[in-house]
Amino acid sequence: MKILIREGSAARNFNALAPLLHEHWENMMFCSDDKHPDSLVEGHIDALLRRAVAQGVDPFKALQAACLNPASHYGLPLGPLQEGQPANFVVVNNLQEFRVQQTWLKGELVAEGGRSLIPHLPSDTPNNFAISPINATSLAVNATSSSMQVMRVLDGQLITESFTTSPKREGDLAVADPERDILKLVVQNRYMAAPPALAFIKGFGLKKGAIASSVAHDSHNLIAVGTDDASLAKALNLLIAHKGGIAAVGEGIEDVLPLPIAGLMSDGDGYSIARQYSRLDRLAKEMGSPLGSPYMSLSFMALLVIPALKLSDKGLFDGEQFRFQPLFG
Repeated sequence: MKILIREGSAARNFNALAPLLHEHWENMMFCSDDKHPDSLVEGHIDALLRRAVAQGVDPFKALQAACLNPASHYGLPLGPLQEGQPANFVVVNNLQEFRVQQTWLKGELVAEGGRSLIPHLPSDTPNNFAISPINATSLAVNATSSSMQVMRVLDGQLITESFTTSPKREGDLAVADPERDILKLVVQNRYMAAPPALAFIKGFGLKKGAIASSVAHDSHNLIAVGTDDASLAKALNLLIAHKGGIAAVGEGIEDVLPLPIAGLMSDGDGYSIARQYSRLDRLAKEMGSPLGSPYMSLSFMALLVIPALKLSDKGLFDGEQFRFQPLFG
């Protein structure tokens, strides 16, 4: 058995698993899973090496988990620096800080002093957005029962919890209830005309406004969470207008980071994108979110294969019972 220590922007498992490195380093590896640009600026596998050594792990045990074990496990012609192997390696300042000084690929120096030496090449922007702007009225939810299913996001985890409660009503409609931190969640199919899927979720903490993203694993439809339908529609329409991105809408706030490549990636400079992402992350937190990475957490609320309750473009799905669930009942 092999253990991958995952440390991403939403799922953070390093602290729980790192103590195993002392005795089981030969069967362990580091991985990042999903990391947002501002997290990547702080470090990738090098950051996990720093943390492992700071917790008392022998540097060479940590290096084996970072370098040799993944190459061996996946059968890659990489890892040891020996004759016949590709000259792929990094030069670091020491075996405590692991600050990368140089990066070499196939014997060529490709980065030095924190700067890429690879020339910037123009890229195409393949994409697929086949939907028109959304009207806020399409986000209305009829309250058909006094018992409503609610998802609960867990900070630093990809799993969710669920519970039932009575909805806040405005006439015949169930609406978001920021006072109880029960917000509306929307998943909108972006590949074809279809009605939005609607649910309610606790834990995002927004007091006013909405955040939205076209990064929504694994189908990457549009996903948004917010306190009112007008803000939700405005945030979703920002994504539609830019054919992908992440957005924040609130009182005096209307901001978007475009992701023109498939609605998932930018063709801009990584450090510039990190600054833009940090700004949106800060806006979400200023709007009330207590989550460490609100946009990353949001992107996993549509990933059906990870329990318990998630929202697809077809409705609520229970990943433990593996079936769709009604919102009311």
